[in-house]
Amino acid sequence: MPDSASPAFSWVCPSCGRHVPRKLTECRCGFAQGGMPPANRDAPMSADPKPSGFFAAVRSVAFAVAAIAATVGTVWLTNSRSPVVPLSTAAPPSTSPPAASTQSTPRAPLGPDSNPEAAPAPAAPGGAQGATLPPAPATASAPASLEDVIGRAMPAVVRVETGTGTGSGFFVTPDTILTNVHVVSGSTSVTIRRAGGSTSLARVDMTAPDIDIAVLHVTYPDANQPTLPMGSATRARAGQEVIALGSPLGVFQNTVTRGIVSAVRQVGALTLVQTDAAINPGNSGGPLVDREGEVIGITSLNIPSNPGLGFAIAIDHAQSLLEGRRPAPTSTGTPLANLNRALASRDTPSDGDRLRQEGLRVYEQAIAQLGRRADSLDGRWRSFTSVCYQGRVTGSFDREWFALWDARAMQGAVSPGCGGSLNDVRRTAQDIRDEVVAAEESARRADVYPGARRETLRKYRLDYSGWNR
Repeated sequence: MPDSASPAFSWVCPSCGRHVPRKLTECRCGFAQGGMPPANRDAPMSADPKPSGFFAAVRSVAFAVAAIAATVGTVWLTNSRSPVVPLSTAAPPSTSPPAASTQSTPRAPLGPDSNPEAAPAPAAPGGAQGATLPPAPATASAPASLEDVIGRAMPAVVRVETGTGTGSGFFVTPDTILTNVHVVSGSTSVTIRRAGGSTSLARVDMTAPDIDIAVLHVTYPDANQPTLPMGSATRARAGQEVIALGSPLGVFQNTVTRGIVSAVRQVGALTLVQTDAAINPGNSGGPLVDREGEVIGITSLNIPSNPGLGFAIAIDHAQSLLEGRRPAPTSTGTPLANLNRALASRDTPSDGDRLRQEGLRVYEQAIAQLGRRADSLDGRWRSFTSVCYQGRVTGSFDREWFALWDARAMQGAVSPGCGGSLNDVRRTAQDIRDEVVAAEESARRADVYPGARRETLRKYRLDYSGWNR
């Protein structure tokens, strides 16, 4: 019996794999024999059975969708991250930009220590590696420690020695020192002593008594002399930390004190930085430095009776002086004289203060008189409660008859025939109450502080919350 699978009797459909009799030119799956190249017509049957035409079409569509998804994913990855190549294969940077290419570069696998953000640039066409990307910008460094700020500032601070005393100063350039006028005290030259103990001469080059700033120039400057940068007091904020450096009392060189900016004040045409950092005689002329190491003021004075009140002249005045802009002469005196004048003006009370003081005096006189009447009423109240009142008085009162205005306090009954005595006590108590309320209103209008009024009432045992009931 002839073999129907023989090429002599059938041909294999390349679409579904069936054996189709030679007398037929079209397979059941729809494939026409005329569309197959002659060389494939006699191809042997595949070992694996092929799916039917419907399933083959589904599989073809699925393959097409998967291919499109893979292509889209590859393009997205290529555009979203820099290609990574092994570091060992990177070539030296190219001096010319690589030619444009639409072909994406394969990514090398990332190891556990790999950093995708620091990856090299894509490979250049032709197999050569392109120039590596520049490193990412360094993150902002942490603020310097207080010790580091002081360590950098201290070599720029000097002790200024004259024939009449000592003070402090600091270098702003290798040959220029700033200090106070009252430190140099009319001298034409001074001796400066550095933190390490070495000394040199400096001439007094410029003075501005109105702002108490003197500029010194060193005769033989050291090119390697550390200096301090000048900031601005206008940027100072209340509460920010500051450091004062100098030689307090002229003997404790390289002394550091720390505090805050208490306020930035304007005294006439002068700007002062108020601080609670300890400033003592000998600190004058030294720098007041912020946490960035910039000078915001020249320490100049303090209030001896108030150790927490120190002042530094705003460094902005010194910058103007160094730029050749001298302050206009004034007749108001030195910063110390101006500040003392401003403080002294507070000793003269204003019109409001005088009104308040007079109001308190009148108020206390009135309350003192009412206190004496209240003392007299205390005796009458004791007689009334012992003879005419049957019960007890509850509550805590400075004076027991205050219970007349508290219904819950009188837990008893008045004896028959004592109603007149009760009314007499009540009328006297009511008169005292009305006069206390009137005195309170007068004191309030005179702007006497509530605390002062309460202390006066307590002094005469008339402090009672029920006066206005």
